[in-house]
Amino acid sequence: MNPQRILTILLNYRTPEMTLQAAEAALREMEDLPGELLIIDNGSGDGSYDQIRAEADKRGWLGSGRLRVIASPVNGGFGAGMNLGLKTGLSGGSAPEFYYLLNSDAFVQGSTIGTLRDFLLERPGAGLAGSFVRGTDGAPHRTAFRYPSIAGEFEASVRTGIFTRLLKPWVVAMDMPQDELQVDWTAGASLMIRREVIEAVGGFDETFFLYFEETDLCRRAARAGWRTHYVPTSEIAHVGSASTGMKAWQRTPQYWFNSRRHYFVKHHGHAYAAAATLARITGSLIYGLRRLISDKPQADPPHFLRDLVLYSLRAVFAPQPKTSPKTRAPSPIAKEQK
Repeated sequence: MNPQRILTILLNYRTPEMTLQAAEAALREMEDLPGELLIIDNGSGDGSYDQIRAEADKRGWLGSGRLRVIASPVNGGFGAGMNLGLKTGLSGGSAPEFYYLLNSDAFVQGSTIGTLRDFLLERPGAGLAGSFVRGTDGAPHRTAFRYPSIAGEFEASVRTGIFTRLLKPWVVAMDMPQDELQVDWTAGASLMIRREVIEAVGGFDETFFLYFEETDLCRRAARAGWRTHYVPTSEIAHVGSASTGMKAWQRTPQYWFNSRRHYFVKHHGHAYAAAATLARITGSLIYGLRRLISDKPQADPPHFLRDLVLYSLRAVFAPQPKTSPKTRAPSPIAKEQK
């Protein structure tokens, strides 16, 4: 009988203590599941790899056949780090039946991993399944999404109830589903993927350093005939932005603008990408006017609108490297400890 093995891939970037907490929670559940946990240090350069390996050895995890720690020589972003795990596979060299992607700041609750695997096993056409996510403070996080669009960009930036109601079919973040639901895409903080999906689409597009990589993966999977589902009976507690610092951004980083533009150009073309940006700028200007006459809070990082306009102008008038729909090969393994 096929054991339906799971390779849980846990990506660390300069959060070794939190990664160990996430690993402990995942290993607890995986005691009753066939498979392994693979921790990848994604080029942290701060001693994270040695710290995680030493602590894992101290806790008796290494040498158990249930956990490995490897290091990428560079930080190529979320997709590149996960691709390294997808390529590495199980310790015997074979590919598992399922890959479970887990953030370093995400802690599985109860039967999170088994629930997602069983959900996919029971639905042959389902290729990816994501969890209900709540903050460590108990507040629910939205992780069931529609694809980004021109209308969705306007709604997200205008932040006005009447527009949200009028554009409801295009609002990216869906209302919190109470039951299982097929979605366009879901967050990679807790995501189960069939091996056949990875074989069909080739893993993550590493052009995305951070952000939009899960959206792109789910969209390519859909084109290959695989559905994505949101499964609220599977739950994680999530700190959120622990590695990226998004909640405290003083300026939106260049890689966010790069990823956003690459997504729209790749899936819709240059004209659509320009229209989506114009919609976002228009919505931001309207919201800015509302702030002038009311007590509406600042919603974007400082200088976001100016940075978006300048980035977009450079993208139009400056030579741009061609974006490729192909997924680049994962980086080689630098170190491994079993």
